[in-house]
Amino acid sequence: MAAQTGAVLLLVGLLALATMASSNTEGDILYSQRQVWKDPNNVLTSWDPTLVNPCTWFHVTCNLDNSVTRVDLGHAGISGTLIPQLGQLKNLQYLELYGNNMSGPIPTTLGNLTRLVSLDLYDNHLTGVIPSSLGAVGTLRFLRLHGNKLAGSIPASLGRLTKLVELELQENMLSSTVPLEECRQEQSCRHCHII
Repeated sequence: MAAQTGAVLLLVGLLALATMASSNTEGDILYSQRQVWKDPNNVLTSWDPTLVNPCTWFHVTCNLDNSVTRVDLGHAGISGTLIPQLGQLKNLQYLELYGNNMSGPIPTTLGNLTRLVSLDLYDNHLTGVIPSSLGAVGTLRFLRLHGNKLAGSIPASLGRLTKLVELELQENMLSSTVPLEECRQEQSCRHCHII
């Protein structure tokens, strides 16, 4: 009986450590992102890597397992590039970075965010192409990339986003039409609003 109790306590302890390690990894990723950004308004001062997890940081929301689900920094006055490690925030649902001075490319690793519902990177200075990997994010409902300096063709893979409700790509330097024929065949995507 004592051996079973000990085994249960060990298992509970290991699960708690795994949860904390996951949260620390996410905190490390967000802190690495903070290091790359310029933050003249000091909106990221609470992003302290010495805390147990990032769930107490301003502009970060977590689920009950202390895993990051939302980063909300719209109109925060921050500038800089997006790091590829953002694609490792496995439970991220909302990435709201609109109305800042973000530059550089959109990381292809954002296509790894399989729970992402909303990607709002509009009104920045992002360059390069729209990553075709975003077409793999089947949960995506809102993809707003307008008001950047994105160029090239619109990836055909975006046509597979059957849950898409809003797609905003205007005010870029894109050279093709929106490939949503396949998406429009799905009931949930028939009323997708494209600007």
